[in-house]
Amino acid sequence: MPLASNQEQDLHGNAPDTCPVALLLIDLINDLDFPDNEDLVRRSAELGSCISSLKRRCKQAGIPAIYVNDNYGKWRSDFTEVLRHSLRAGAPGREMVERLRPEPDDYFILKPKHSAFFATPLDVLLQRIGVRALIVAGLTTNACIMISTSEAYVRDYRLFVPSDCVAALHNEQQCAALELMRKNLGADTTIAAEIDLEKLKTL
Repeated sequence: MPLASNQEQDLHGNAPDTCPVALLLIDLINDLDFPDNEDLVRRSAELGSCISSLKRRCKQAGIPAIYVNDNYGKWRSDFTEVLRHSLRAGAPGREMVERLRPEPDDYFILKPKHSAFFATPLDVLLQRIGVRALIVAGLTTNACIMISTSEAYVRDYRLFVPSDCVAALHNEQQCAALELMRKNLGADTTIAAEIDLEKLKTL
């Protein structure tokens, strides 16, 4: 087989975006159908609204959105199937997912475990885009968010975790995880509306 032309080689593996910041949306395509979900389900519509607003601002600022979602142990799943399942009639998280449907120019990655980085191409994608800072939103603050931000921290990404765009099952878990990320990972937990996205792009 002949080698690709230089132009084709340049395109291989490249992402169409170039930006020093990315919005990482973790486990938000989620039916929320799990034990002890009552409080989170009550707050999910407001959470979806906050994250949708942040995503809209990021899009206007040219900051790409990357969905990283659990595959729920279904190795034959694809992102479309996860979305369909989360939007089914009666799914507790349906209203949140409706607000956060991926758009055609968003990126999406399925993950097998808690971390957005473990066994996924996320780090390669971030390097291709030129990302140095991550705005992280999603579920749950004390599990997948904290584990993913810890891995981002050891890779030297600067972290922004807006406190109104992440959620845990219970408030005490939320507060403890945010405090840990502030102290140990240097994460900025300013609420989303107070993040200066244009300034962030110059860091």
